[in-house]
Amino acid sequence: MLLGSLAFATMGVCVKYASEHLHAAELVFYRGVISAILMSAALRLRRIPWRTQVPAAHAWRSVSGVMSLTAWYYAIAILPLATAMTLNYMSGVWLAAFVIGGQLLLGQRNRHQGVLVLAVLTSFAGVVMILRPTLDQNQLFAGLVGLMSGLGSALAYLQVTTLGRMGEPEERTVFFFSLACAACGALMSAVLGFSTWVGDVWLWVVPMGVLATIGQWCMTRAYRQGATLVVANLQYSGIVFSAIYSLVLFGDEIPPIGWLGIVVIIASGILATIVRNRSVPGAPTGES
Repeated sequence: MLLGSLAFATMGVCVKYASEHLHAAELVFYRGVISAILMSAALRLRRIPWRTQVPAAHAWRSVSGVMSLTAWYYAIAILPLATAMTLNYMSGVWLAAFVIGGQLLLGQRNRHQGVLVLAVLTSFAGVVMILRPTLDQNQLFAGLVGLMSGLGSALAYLQVTTLGRMGEPEERTVFFFSLACAACGALMSAVLGFSTWVGDVWLWVVPMGVLATIGQWCMTRAYRQGATLVVANLQYSGIVFSAIYSLVLFGDEIPPIGWLGIVVIIASGILATIVRNRSVPGAPTGES
């Protein structure tokens, strides 16, 4: 998850530069096409058939993922970037609610889960400290859409975990999601129109697709094999990487409260990992 978060944060840098020439729908399309090509090659190299015994599960994962991505791009277009990112990163909070809610319905109790939920909430507090989101009264609808993007992400992550328990390989899961991104991006771009490529925009688009593929594969593998709440907590490291990129590449300043937020996220991730290892020593499975 740490490697995946780094890949996604680096991809964000490419998106920032590429978005000067291409609109969001085109970026979704090219990201999907490049990822589908790479995952198709990976399936062939590993001799994994593209056919699946659980097409409905893949369809649900792809639909929830693409809807979440579309909602996030809409929120980015309307809201301040920090606010849109914060609402999307509420996916970890939604995941914690789903996991604990499911356990309560089943009458299960686990004191370690309470600590993991607290770690997720603490990391989210660190995100708020770094980004310091704001929301105007006339942005309430966009804020709701941004909130739904986080909910959609949480549902997609839960479905990734389910696919892993069904024995679906990461390559096939990412492949079908990439096809869904390409199809959705193509449809939206057909309505909005494709931009003319100028200059060296491909120098940002190609790495964007490659990094998106690496990040998606790492994230899928993490949720497939790891403990859901621990992985959700470690996913907040993406904000730390993004903040460092903003500081180094774009000259953005990180105020003292932002640095404190970074410390909070790192400490929370370490705590969640320690608690998980002590509760289930050496467990490699995707238990929640």
